[in-house]
Amino acid sequence: MLSRRSAGAIPICIYAAGITMGLLPMLSGAAADPITIEGSTTFSRRLMEPYQADIEAISGQQLTVIPNKSTPGMIALLEGRAHIAMISAPLATEIALVEKVMPGLPFDKLRAFEIARTRVAFAVHRKNPVRAATLAQVADIMLGKIDNWKMLQGPDLPIRVVLVGGGGGVTAAVESGLLNGQELSARNKLYVNTPVQLIQVVNQEPGAIGFAQLALVEKMKTPELKTDKPFEQVLSMVTFGEPTPAARSVIDAAHAVAAKNF
Repeated sequence: MLSRRSAGAIPICIYAAGITMGLLPMLSGAAADPITIEGSTTFSRRLMEPYQADIEAISGQQLTVIPNKSTPGMIALLEGRAHIAMISAPLATEIALVEKVMPGLPFDKLRAFEIARTRVAFAVHRKNPVRAATLAQVADIMLGKIDNWKMLQGPDLPIRVVLVGGGGGVTAAVESGLLNGQELSARNKLYVNTPVQLIQVVNQEPGAIGFAQLALVEKMKTPELKTDKPFEQVLSMVTFGEPTPAARSVIDAAHAVAAKNF
């Protein structure tokens, strides 16, 4: 799947020595050192950007947060460059994506901790009169079964699906949760690098539909296609093996902050 998403390709540097069992747990997460957290931009935007100071205060840890999508965060964790990965799709889905480019690693040692859930919004162009659909119809759009807005009582306009490529968690969440594991097969689609770019494209293209965090869609004042049921992303923190005491304090603090504010 990743090889086709050139618009959001993931740069991966794997040296001749490879990733060994000695390298994987390289980062110990000692309390004296900053805890590096890397991954999902959705997770970061929803929790870390507004509440990092609160999480640091509760946990007693200094944090270095690197938002760069779920799959790169998982790779950083496995390479020993991060103590904690942020993901916004199920762990099994993320493992399947990473395994395609880095097979043979001890993925069974990864541990996921759900922190919060956030609703996914289906953004459409403001001139598009279609404002409601069922989740089943949205799934059919993703599978290419519905490819024109006139099939939803809208204008005679081809539907263009806009997605975040290169390991974006919302794309993985759509395929695992909305499409029951099927690959997104709509023919008229475009991959972009970031959720902000996705909304910008939707705002420019009358036939576009895109998936992004609800808060971002509302912030950019983009219309939403309402559905009969909500569709959510699970936001989780992932460690390699059981978390160290320092990492555990961060996970517990993040969960407490999310429970209070969401």
